[in-house]
Amino acid sequence: MKRFRIALISLLLIMSLAPGAHATQIDLRILYVNDFHGFAEPYKPSGGKTLLGGIAYLAGAVDRARQAHPSLLLAAGDMIQGNVWANLFQGQSVIEVMNAMKFDAMVLGNHEFDFGLKVLQERMAQANFPILGANVEGLPSLKPYVIKDLPGVKIGIIGVVTLATIAGHPGNLGDLKFTTPESAIRKYLPELKRRADIIVVLSHCGYPADRELAAKIPGLDVIVGGHTHTKLLHPEVVGQTIIVQAWEHAKALGVLDLRIRDGKIVKFHGVLQEISPATGAPDRQVQEIVARYAGQADPIMHQVIGETRVALDAQKVRTEESNLGNFIADVMRQTAGADVAIINGGAIKASIAQGKIENQDVYNALPYDNYLLAIRLTGAQLKRALEHGVSHLGKASHRFPQVSGLTFTYSRSAPAGSRVKDITVGGRPLDLKQQYVVATIDFLAAGGDGYTVFGDVLKSAGDYTNQGGTITSSALLYNDPGTWLRDVVINVIKTQKTIAPKVEGRSQAVD
Repeated sequence: MKRFRIALISLLLIMSLAPGAHATQIDLRILYVNDFHGFAEPYKPSGGKTLLGGIAYLAGAVDRARQAHPSLLLAAGDMIQGNVWANLFQGQSVIEVMNAMKFDAMVLGNHEFDFGLKVLQERMAQANFPILGANVEGLPSLKPYVIKDLPGVKIGIIGVVTLATIAGHPGNLGDLKFTTPESAIRKYLPELKRRADIIVVLSHCGYPADRELAAKIPGLDVIVGGHTHTKLLHPEVVGQTIIVQAWEHAKALGVLDLRIRDGKIVKFHGVLQEISPATGAPDRQVQEIVARYAGQADPIMHQVIGETRVALDAQKVRTEESNLGNFIADVMRQTAGADVAIINGGAIKASIAQGKIENQDVYNALPYDNYLLAIRLTGAQLKRALEHGVSHLGKASHRFPQVSGLTFTYSRSAPAGSRVKDITVGGRPLDLKQQYVVATIDFLAAGGDGYTVFGDVLKSAGDYTNQGGTITSSALLYNDPGTWLRDVVINVIKTQKTIAPKVEGRSQAVD
């Protein structure tokens, strides 16, 4: 009998130390956001009639949602960069808000790198919550995963970021190395399973990639996703994995309720709560932070610099010619004194409404810290750049070229690499052997979005460097790293006072 009692006590002790041993039945709430991009204040989306979003209103919704169940608040990346409210302060404003909201974890998004590694490390040091990136090597302060110990259950949260991050500005990535999200999850999954009951993947990889991860890797309970700005009104299930994503710009709060019995999810329910000034009271502390930073930015951002007689369209810049793309490319070509200008559609992020133009309109349209430069390309190299620009037809692509000084046609049905047909420069047919001065942005010159032709030419001079995002090479004919492209555009609008760019047939599909 004594031996039996000792064995029973030992068994009970072992069971009490096991993850979730006391969790006969627990209700857990996961609250989530993604792709905030610094849109702190409510705004009217393109074509919309009512205000949506507002991070203070989202914070208020989080406060109310936390009252019902033990909760986790997670961010699936692309939080600190995008809107002027974030960019003017290099994301410091966003992290202060996230600290006030008491986020439990965040995964890096590809745009977290846009201000460079030094700024990213400053933001990570500022954060009162863990920032994850299991497939990123070379950033010591980055954690692969975190374990959250809630009453009766342990939640393992692993973060992975899209490999598309590599297509960002190389100067912003330093010596970092990226492995595939799948390999990183497989690497840490056995360790997580030993330490936690429920496994949550915090993914900035995009909805299609999340579905693939769920299908390939058994044992993932939940994937909280971002990157594709997908509006999943209700959770999707692939195999045994629950997948959620919460749209963009603080316009929705994701709420996923889990019932956990003996360390297993036995029931779930999820919704997106639309966020607007009409959906509930704001969080006062967050509202004060938003107002403080906005107060610093508003006098500059609301200064009127000119007027446009037509709406400037950024909705089509990744798929076809746009009047806004034409205007920006024209500014680049004329400023650099070039024959031709090329900018990727992904560099242009927001439309500008017809009427008065304020500084903030241009900052929102051109949020990245890109600067203008120019080099000589042969006609053959210029054609290669255009071929790359139309190599991803059929889906919105960051690489689609907005151009000035040239026209070209392309075939949708032809294979990538041989789609570009007729090209004219300055009204004359392209000469493959002639050299042309081409203006572009440092992002493309460094190989961003796969435009390797510019870097090949710069490196061929033998003295190419790219340090801290500043490119040097004797092959550069124009180079102004001290002035961001958006400031060049602002100065041109101030000079012209009124603009009315048109779509002119600069790039046309012939089938």
